[in-house]
Order: sequence, then structure tokens, then C-alpha cells
Amino acid sequence: MKRIALFPGSFDPFTKGHEDIVLRGLKLFDEVVIGIGRNANKQRYFPLDVMAELIEKTFADYPAVRVVSYDDLTANVARELGARFLLRGLRNTTDFEYENSISQVNRYVYEDVETVFLITSPHLAPISSSIIRELHRYGKKIDEFLPYRLS
Repeated sequence: MKRIALFPGSFDPFTKGHEDIVLRGLKLFDEVVIGIGRNANKQRYFPLDVMAELIEKTFADYPAVRVVSYDDLTANVARELGARFLLRGLRNTTDFEYENSISQVNRYVYEDVETVFLITSPHLAPISSSIIRELHRYGKKIDEFLPYRLS
């Protein structure tokens, strides 16, 4: 059976930390699906279609990576994709507390799904999408935090 992992998030923007999790996930899974979730409670900073295209270009040389966008419960999307694993990155204990609760709910919705946590590589741990958005909002360079160039 093919080992498919769904890597869900808003990815607003997708960072080098996210890229690191995907590349390390490829060592564990046959396929990693990057799922860009739409969150009705969040206003996106970078347009979803632009981000999806940038992520696809980032992984153009990796046939085992694909990108989807969705507006549903993550567990439902995992089931539809045949993904038995959710891939998540943890930067710190705050991330763990949040992600642990979400993993329990996902398991409630889809009992066959397992959440796999990867600890963020130390040199990438300080990077967060919210910090990058803030820097960008005030005109600071952010290219060193992203695996692609924003135009």
C-alpha cells in the first residue's frame, strides 16, 4: 500500500521551514501532498493561487510531491486522497500543544489517520509565516526565508 502523507497548512507564505519538512517527509513516505487549506477565519496575505503555483514550481523536480487546495476538514481531505498520515512540523512546545489537540480531532474524524510530527531543523526554527508577513508588510526583504522568489 502506498504511504501517502498530507502536509496541511495555510502556507501564507510557504517557508524554507515548510520545504524542509516536505523534503524530510519524502524519506518516510511514498508521496507528500501539500494541502493548502482555506480558513474562513483568516484573511490571506498572499493569494492562494499564487502560493500554490510557487509551491508547485519549488517541487517541480519531485514527482512524489503535489499540491492541492481545499475547503473542508483536513481529516476528510486526507481520507479522500487516500492519505493515512498527516505530516506536521513542530518548532517549539507551543506548536506541540496546538498540534496535539488538532491531531486528536483529526483522529476522531478519520480513525485511520496518524499524525507524524517532525521537529523543525534548528536553523529554521525561528522562521514563521506570521513573522515573514510582518516583515514583508513593512517592506523588508524576505527572500532568505523562502524557497522561491516573490515577484
